[in-house]
Amino acid sequence: MPKTRKCAYCGKVFTTNSGMQKYCSEECAEQAKENKKKRQRDFLRAVEPVMELQQQEYLTFSKAAILLGCTRQYVYKLVEQGKLPASRLSSRMALVRKSDIENMFEANPYNRVLPCTKPKKSVSKKIKNSAKDKAKEERATDEVLEYYSGEEVKQIYKVKQSWLYASAKRHQIPMCRIAGRNYYSKKHIDAVFGTTIDLDAIVDWLSPQEVADRYGINLTAVRSYAHRHKIPSKP
Repeated sequence: MPKTRKCAYCGKVFTTNSGMQKYCSEECAEQAKENKKKRQRDFLRAVEPVMELQQQEYLTFSKAAILLGCTRQYVYKLVEQGKLPASRLSSRMALVRKSDIENMFEANPYNRVLPCTKPKKSVSKKIKNSAKDKAKEERATDEVLEYYSGEEVKQIYKVKQSWLYASAKRHQIPMCRIAGRNYYSKKHIDAVFGTTIDLDAIVDWLSPQEVADRYGINLTAVRSYAHRHKIPSKP
């Protein structure tokens, strides 16, 4: 019984009696065969330089870059920083030993960095001008902080995610990332957005439209003023 199939090369639907036929015509079969050969040639061209490097003990900076999978400029940077030894034979020839590359990796093992960030110091604070500032930083490091989740900050202070992110970056609010969620220092958030307010304790409320009618302003101005002056609101 004839079956319909989709050509593996051009995608055209065709009818066949064979269970092994993958292409709708001989032209598609030949093109698919040529493409397979081309992929094999491209693969060999890509790995051939690396395979040749396996037999060489001394490498130029260009070949070292191929072996490391980086740019030649980065190899120069490693040499300038003293991380990778190199020998200059002439003004136009400098070589790197492959064993030195392996030793460089062994001397610099990967260390896992905990996903917790600290506020960056401004340029002025980077100047070491007093022991008092150093003592303050040590006390701040030892201080145990309470944290808000990002959702809690948005719910309490009625701010958007973009505004929270911008404010945290601008005011250098300490942040930790745990299980894919951001947590912000409660003390710093309260200082930036205002103290926490118990909404249940507020009895009298005005809707944005009532405020606009009472003071003769539009709704956009009402929301902007409330946000700028941290006026409590609720949905």
